[in-house]
Amino acid sequence: MLVKTFGSAVFGIQAITVTVEVYMDQGIQFFMVGLPDNAVKESHQRIESALRNNGYRIPGKKIIINMAPADIRKEGSSYDLTIAIGILAANEEIKTDRLEHYMIMGELSLDGGLLPIKGALPIAIEARKNGFKGILLPIQNAQEASIVGDLEVYGIATITEVIAFFNRTAELPRARTNEPSGFDHNRIEYEYDFADVRGQENIKRALEIAAAGGHNVILIGPPGAGKTMLAKRLPSILPPLNLEEAVETTKIHSVAGKLGTNRSLVSRRPFRAPHHTVSNVALVGGGSIPQPGEISMAHNGVLFLDELPEFKRTVLEVLRQPMEDRVVTISRTKMTLEYPASFMLVAAMNPCPCGYYNHPSLDCQCGSGEVKKYINRISGPLFDRIDIHIEVVPVDFKKLSECCQSERSELIRGRVIAARHIQEKRFEGLNGIYCNSQLPSNMLRQVCKINETGNLLLKTAMDKLGLSARAYDRILKVSRTIADLDQCADIKLEHLAEAINYRSLDRDNWGK
Repeated sequence: MLVKTFGSAVFGIQAITVTVEVYMDQGIQFFMVGLPDNAVKESHQRIESALRNNGYRIPGKKIIINMAPADIRKEGSSYDLTIAIGILAANEEIKTDRLEHYMIMGELSLDGGLLPIKGALPIAIEARKNGFKGILLPIQNAQEASIVGDLEVYGIATITEVIAFFNRTAELPRARTNEPSGFDHNRIEYEYDFADVRGQENIKRALEIAAAGGHNVILIGPPGAGKTMLAKRLPSILPPLNLEEAVETTKIHSVAGKLGTNRSLVSRRPFRAPHHTVSNVALVGGGSIPQPGEISMAHNGVLFLDELPEFKRTVLEVLRQPMEDRVVTISRTKMTLEYPASFMLVAAMNPCPCGYYNHPSLDCQCGSGEVKKYINRISGPLFDRIDIHIEVVPVDFKKLSECCQSERSELIRGRVIAARHIQEKRFEGLNGIYCNSQLPSNMLRQVCKINETGNLLLKTAMDKLGLSARAYDRILKVSRTIADLDQCADIKLEHLAEAINYRSLDRDNWGK
């Protein structure tokens, strides 16, 4: 007897329907074809134990299992339940009239219990796309998959529940979520708030501008000046995720297996802070079984690189293409995967090896060329992609001892959201562009118009401060964001002047 059950393979953050064909005939052989990896082949032993421990068994017949399409590699243990149900159905122990309407996924333990799988959300989206009535998967993944509308989602604890469901001897409760209709961002609480920061008003202002325009930032200052503390508070002033961004972010975390059990949508913007010993693959993604890296995990959020010059140069250089294209492409012999990587880069570094160059009260112990050499650990093309350079100085005792509370993140976030609304209207109809930092060169002159006086100011600044040519476009984009924060249609002189002030590392005299 031939029976078909349905599962799904995840590639990148997309899923592809896999048809598991089980054919049973006279004989005692067991064949599994369709490009399964070792984990899939090992399912035979897990299925046999799970069935025996629940009063069933793999029949002593010739069993051929084909996983179609056969040219796509099947990886992992999440096909255990799909194959087991197919074997029982081919042996006429399960009714087959419901099988074609449901996608089935789950890893079996030896006692017949189900263990959580990776990629439940993209699998559920694929099931709806292909017209399946519903999906059966481990109960730990049910909340995650249930955010997909027009799809029956059933959370399963054991294989016996699946058998009872298809034989109609018991009904299962549907998993439900209220996330799409009740996605309330006002309930989100942040661990860190700008209200706790004393002083550093100019740094807060620069981070507000960065958040409003989606600009990349580098914080440069001595140890203990508050660079890491300020960076950790940046997510609290970013605009909340909309539903589309939340679903896409959740898909990435689901595929990586980082979502956790009994969770649905990711509601906060991610904040990823990899250690400076991170490898290329861990940062960008890949591996023998490709997985998203840190930059994809930071999609729609913040990637924070502390002690930037301590990262290996090769690791930093792989950031350049994703920062430009906002996507990571991982190529293998038989497949090419893409992971989204639209993130804000926030970097922090000391100004020199000893850390005290430009310190207001302590002397730098570095030689004349050491400061420049230290800065040059970061390549020019990477600096080219960082819009805002901020010098952070330590806060004096008077500011630290003040009792009055600083401005709360909630108030700053309100201004940021208002500026983002202006940008959304400006870029309406332009696919993939939603903030000023993403402005392509061919639109720059049209969106960032400045008058003759502004042109003269910019020219003078570039001549006097020795700013590089790459700073020109960045200054225009940042000044456009500052104008948006001020609700101004035109870029004024004060907006340009403030933007010029955020290009300290481009100055010819830095480190001399």
